[in-house]
Amino acid sequence: MTQEIIPYGRQWVDEEDLTAVLEVLRSAWLTTGPKVAEFEEEVAAFVGAPHAVAVSSGTAALHAAMSAAGISPDDEVLVPAVTFVATANAVVFQGGTPVFVDVDPGTLLMDVNDAESKITPRSKAIITMDYAGQPCDYEAWGNLARTRNLMLIDDACHALGAEYRGRKLGSLADLTVFSFHPAKHITSGEGGMVVTDSPEMADRMRRFRNHGLSADLQQRAKEGTWYYEMVELGFNYRLTDFQCALGISQLRKLPAWLERRRRIARAYDTAFSGVEEVRPLAVNPQVLHAYHLYVIRLDLTQLKCNRDDVFRALRSEGIGVNVHYLPVPLHPFYRRHSGHGELTCPAAEMAYKNILSLPIFPKMTDEDLGKVIAAVRKVISAYKR
Repeated sequence: MTQEIIPYGRQWVDEEDLTAVLEVLRSAWLTTGPKVAEFEEEVAAFVGAPHAVAVSSGTAALHAAMSAAGISPDDEVLVPAVTFVATANAVVFQGGTPVFVDVDPGTLLMDVNDAESKITPRSKAIITMDYAGQPCDYEAWGNLARTRNLMLIDDACHALGAEYRGRKLGSLADLTVFSFHPAKHITSGEGGMVVTDSPEMADRMRRFRNHGLSADLQQRAKEGTWYYEMVELGFNYRLTDFQCALGISQLRKLPAWLERRRRIARAYDTAFSGVEEVRPLAVNPQVLHAYHLYVIRLDLTQLKCNRDDVFRALRSEGIGVNVHYLPVPLHPFYRRHSGHGELTCPAAEMAYKNILSLPIFPKMTDEDLGKVIAAVRKVISAYKR
């Protein structure tokens, strides 16, 4: 009999969600309808931003943000070395050059000092990334962006509902990007959103998601016209109404789900506080963490194995650990196209060798939590020097 794996993340879709989706499927609108605007309004209100633009994925949201920021082939954009590849890819989609910034070894958040050392006359923007759900230091990043005249874009795909000094992410950067992939805090199946204070950038992203057209279907219907023009190059990055209905239903449960994630994280913190070989990431006291991931660092000097041995052993125990992430400049594409024969971000490379992500998601039971803790202790004990 195959052992059931406790995954590192999992969506939670209930009857309320199904009812919301079915209601839209039975309606006259499946896409580009009223639920899109409703979802945008609810997310904007939740994070405290005036404008929100829904798109088909977190990657599409990053791409739309790069377009709104005016990134072009002459531009460099500072991006974290430790992130999902989409953060850097969105720069490349616009013809720009991602410049990889090292991370703080304790938090794995971007190192503001390393970023400042890599700014050149071609630099146009900074993309911060709230790794694992912990906000970056937005006072420091905001000061750097202002003094060097750079756009500040927050890749908050890990961090919906996180707070920095009492303010939710979504109001701390020029553009903030969220993801609604099933592993994230809420899901619309796939989906993403960009929030901003700028009505001009919001309008540009709405055209960008709809082929660069001057008016979408609802605008044309309201004005009683068929006429539209393609005013700039855009993409089909629209999010459907039934996906938005799912997102709206999920958003209403987000506060309780965030608290569950934080309780799980506290339980892990307590369980591993006396295990010298296991070190959770540091958490800054000025933030409220969203815990998309719970990442541990292994002290390999105290173990007679490497990270991959621990990974395989935990998988054999039914624990769906994962690794987030292989540093972006080490991927073959960036080795070929960016000239990164050697990594220029040593802290990121060192972290990659010893990190593991443990299961954390709202539907995770206390029994699941106990199994993960017991398995980690068992494996670490077996490999202890």
